[in-house]
Amino acid sequence: MEASEFPQRLYTKGGEPLPDKSISYYAGDYRLVPSLRQALREDGWADIYESLLGVLLKFHDLDFGWASRLVHHMLTFQIVCNQRYELQSLIVTTPVRFSLHEFEEITGLNCGYVNDLALADLEISDDMRVFREQMGVNMELGPSTFEIIEACSNCSSWSRDDRLRLRYLGIYAGFIVATETISPKNANHARLVVDLEGFKEFPWGRIAFKHLIKSVKEKDLSKNINIEGFVQALQVWVYYALPDFAAEFGEPLPNDPNPLLSYKGSRGRKNVKANMLKHCCVAKDLADMFPVWDDEQHHPKIFKVVNAIHDPQFNCEKQIKLLSDKVEAVEHAVEELTTGTAKHTDEEVKDNVEPS
Repeated sequence: MEASEFPQRLYTKGGEPLPDKSISYYAGDYRLVPSLRQALREDGWADIYESLLGVLLKFHDLDFGWASRLVHHMLTFQIVCNQRYELQSLIVTTPVRFSLHEFEEITGLNCGYVNDLALADLEISDDMRVFREQMGVNMELGPSTFEIIEACSNCSSWSRDDRLRLRYLGIYAGFIVATETISPKNANHARLVVDLEGFKEFPWGRIAFKHLIKSVKEKDLSKNINIEGFVQALQVWVYYALPDFAAEFGEPLPNDPNPLLSYKGSRGRKNVKANMLKHCCVAKDLADMFPVWDDEQHHPKIFKVVNAIHDPQFNCEKQIKLLSDKVEAVEHAVEELTTGTAKHTDEEVKDNVEPS
């Protein structure tokens, strides 16, 4: 393979931003779920918990261990990707993809296609006006997470349905978009909560993914950053893509088929980068298993994911033993391909914020 044909890295080998800066997030504000649980009391809680959006509450209950350094390394392994809604990271010689399809497989959220994802033509109904007046928020702006938390302390006299609406609104604000606590959320999406059944069936996974991927691509990894959206999905993606690494460092949990609920996560692990590369030979590459989601107007049929962790064709025990002694050699070969003969311009190594 000629050097010019090898995928170009966003950061030259050895020149990646060091993980000495933090990656923080807003998802699952520590005050939000307790407030919503108290607001709803016991009636109706089980219905929400077992809905498609309930997976986010179950994840919150895991007390998942956020590993900023782990996510940072995976993001600095990125290669240039011209797809607007996609990340690709190079684990030694294996590119692994994070797209809408992987996000859906990991979270189990509804990522189906709708013509009007922004709900631009959604009118403000009388029921919506009444509900928003109860909350005491501006009709033209979406409620902030802070306003939802405040409403939780004043909703004891509300109807059961209105308290359910408040709960779903909290899931949307605190997990789906997860921006700064005081920032208003999308008003049109918030209005949909009046129709409880319609709200539950809306493809919130698609909204969550779009919001997350946009935030990630805008960030400068050389600085302390806040990522908006359900950022923990990126850490689960690392475990999902590197099953052997996950078995050792992800604190796997038994008996749950949903990848989002299959790991406890870990904090403060040392030598994360070295161990990720050590386990690279079983990296799970889904690049050829799904079509590409290029824009909002195109949503190809999503095929069932092959369980690469257990599929015999991905059984690499012999390769693990063979390659474990050759990681340095492989790294050296990659370095020659990416930094030896190929020239990297500033445009090639900067973050791919606006790909063509």
